[in-house]
Amino acid sequence: MGSRHHADVVIIGSGMGGGTLAWALRDAGVRVLLLERGEFLPSEPQNWSPEAVFIANRYKAPERWRNADGGWFAPGVHYFVGGNTKVYGAALPRLRVADFGEIQHAGGVSPAWPIAYNDLAPYYDRAERLYLVHGEAGADPTDPPRSGPFPFPPMPADAYMDDLAARFRAQGLHPAPLPVGLDYRLGGACMRCSTCDAFPCMVDAKGDADTRAVRPALRSPQVELWTNAYARRITTNPGGDRVTGVEVERGGESLFVAADVVVAACGAVNSAVLLLRSASERHPEGLGNSSGLVGRHYMVHNNSVLVAIDPRRQNPTVYQKSVTINDWYHAGADPEFPFPMGNLQPVGKLRGAMMRGAAPRVPLWALGAASRHSVDWWVMSEDLPDPANRVTLDDAGNIVVHWRPNNLAAHERLLARAKGTLRRAGYPVLLSKRMGIETNSHQCGTLRFGHDPAQSVLDPYCRAHDLDNLYVVDASFFPSSTAVNPALTIAAQALRVADHLHRRYRFAGAVSPEAGAHIA
Repeated sequence: MGSRHHADVVIIGSGMGGGTLAWALRDAGVRVLLLERGEFLPSEPQNWSPEAVFIANRYKAPERWRNADGGWFAPGVHYFVGGNTKVYGAALPRLRVADFGEIQHAGGVSPAWPIAYNDLAPYYDRAERLYLVHGEAGADPTDPPRSGPFPFPPMPADAYMDDLAARFRAQGLHPAPLPVGLDYRLGGACMRCSTCDAFPCMVDAKGDADTRAVRPALRSPQVELWTNAYARRITTNPGGDRVTGVEVERGGESLFVAADVVVAACGAVNSAVLLLRSASERHPEGLGNSSGLVGRHYMVHNNSVLVAIDPRRQNPTVYQKSVTINDWYHAGADPEFPFPMGNLQPVGKLRGAMMRGAAPRVPLWALGAASRHSVDWWVMSEDLPDPANRVTLDDAGNIVVHWRPNNLAAHERLLARAKGTLRRAGYPVLLSKRMGIETNSHQCGTLRFGHDPAQSVLDPYCRAHDLDNLYVVDASFFPSSTAVNPALTIAAQALRVADHLHRRYRFAGAVSPEAGAHIA
C-alpha cells in the first residue's frame, strides 16, 4: 500500500446521499474526505445534444455488468461528481405516509420501514430547501402532511400541458404539479429548456448533488474532494468490529485513508459490491453480512415509457415534466383491482434521437415526426423485495445483478389505466415499452435498514449492525421501493444521519483538525 492519509469522516460517493452528507457536515469541525471515482462532468455543447446523450452514450459509465444468465448489459450509471443526479429529471416527491407501513400488493407484501413518515418530515423540509424544490402543497390528495408550503411555487406548465391536465380533471382525476428541484428562482439559472430530464445541465440550474451540495461543501476548509478515486476495499481492526479506513486507487497509485467514520454512498449496487469486496478473515462473506443479506432484495421499480400520439395535433411543449397523477397510487382506487398500482409523470419531451433505443430500426426522421405529435409518460410501479433478486460478484470480480421483475400485475393494470385515460384525452396512438435490467436509476434495497440484525444490514440510522462506525447513505437502505422517485428520501435520510453523527460523536468543533475524531 502506498502513502497514508487520514480523515475523520470518509464518504465514498458524491451523489444524492454522499454529497448531501458532506454538505451537512461541512461546519462540523471535523475533516471530511469525499471520494468520487469520476470527475466533474464537463460543461460542453454535447450536454444538450440528444445524439451525444442517447445514441453515443457520452456520459454513461463505459462498463458492463452481468445478468443472472451470464449475459452482459450496459448499466445506466454515471460516474461524475454528483453521481446520477447529474442527469436525473430532478423529480423530488416525498414518500407517502402509507409507504412507511406494511402494504399488501397484488404480487406480495411491501414491508414496513423501521421509521415513520414523521421521523423524516423535518428532514424532507430541509432537503426541499437545499434542492430548490418547486411544488404546490395540497394539490395532490395523496401528498403527506407538511409543515408549510413548498420552498418555491410550482414550475409553470406550457399551455399544451395545462390543457391536458384539464382533460384529466374532466375524467375525475387529480393531476398536480410534479415536485421538481430546479433553480427557477427570481434571477435563477433555469431557462425551462427541453434538455433537463436525462441530460446534464450546461448552466448548472438543476438541483443536483454536485451543484447544490458538493460545491457549497467544498467552500469549507474542512471538506476535501478526491476525484478519480476508486474505493477498492474498506478495512477493519483485528477484532473486526470497527472499520479503520479505505484502500483507494487514484491516478495509478494505491493509497490508504485512515478514518474514524466511513460512509458508503456509491449507489445500491456499488455499495453492496464494496462491502462484498471488503471480505476478510473476520468477515468472510463481506462486511456487515452476518445476516447474509448484503446485496439481497435489489429493487429498481417496474417502469414503462408510454408515448401517446395525436397525429392531428403537434405538441409544442418545451418543459414537459410539470404534472403528476397519483390517483391509482393507493389501494382501493380501482374497484376491479384492490391493490396499489403506482405513479404517472411525464418524462422530458422526447425527440427522435431519444427514441432510437426503443426503436432502433425506425429512421430518425420518422421518430422525429412521431415525437412532434406525442406526449410522453413514465409509468412507475412498486418492485417488491425478493431475497433472490440480488447483487453478487463472480470469480473474476465482475458485478452480477440477479433480477426478475415482480408485482407485474399492478404495473400492467396501471399501464392499462394510463392508456385508457390518454385515449379518452384524445390520443388514438399509444405505444409503450417496459424497461429492462439496464434501466437502474432507481436502484435500492441491497443493504436494507431495520431494528433486527438478523433481518437487516443497517440500523435505523443507517449504521451497520456488525460494525460500530460504518454507515450507508444511498438508497441501499430502502426496505421497499415504493412507487415514487427515491432521490428526496435519500437526501432527507442523509440529513438525518448527519444529525445523528453530530449527536453521537459530538461534532461541531469538538475535535481539532490536527487530531482527528478519535471516537470512543
